[in-house]
Amino acid sequence: MERRPAEQKDAGFDGVEIHGANGYLIDQFLRDGTNQRTDAYGGSVSNRSRFLLEVTEAVCAAWSPDRVGVRLSPTGIYNDMRDSDPMATFGYAVVQLNAFHLAYLHLMEPLPGHPLAGPGERISPQLRRLFKGTLIICGGFNAQLGAAAIRSGETDLVAFGLPFLANPDLVRRFPEGASLNEPDFATLYTPGPKVIQTTRR
Repeated sequence: MERRPAEQKDAGFDGVEIHGANGYLIDQFLRDGTNQRTDAYGGSVSNRSRFLLEVTEAVCAAWSPDRVGVRLSPTGIYNDMRDSDPMATFGYAVVQLNAFHLAYLHLMEPLPGHPLAGPGERISPQLRRLFKGTLIICGGFNAQLGAAAIRSGETDLVAFGLPFLANPDLVRRFPEGASLNEPDFATLYTPGPKVIQTTRR
């Protein structure tokens, strides 16, 4: 496939993120709790990582690698995902991803107490030591916890999902220390402002 400069991409995007998290297809190949294959894509950690690495290679051939990110959820339980040894599985995958010189690696590994937090300790700090590029983490962080994670060297950047959906002006609220709206799951993806119905008496 011919590589073209990012600015010439037909859709006009700045880059792409490969979604290898949250129980979707790539995640199903990676984890031994779901991958029951007996061919070259199943069994050993290297075989289970093969699909992720082939997808990453193909995307980096179409885009410049510095326009490509990969998202993983090493201990995530969403969609009933599980793995008998997440550190072995994702440690191997992360080391292999170093060869692509990606724009970033994005780890969705919620903090303890988050409804999607997996059992046991988070392994993002260990994966940080293995990944040589820019790391993004997410999952239950607020402004203070995010800043602390960056200061400690656990990550380079912190991503915010639900807080941003509930607070489109989050980048203003954080530095001002303003209060945040709680996410309303009934209206998260509806267009325009929330409309409150009232009944006249």
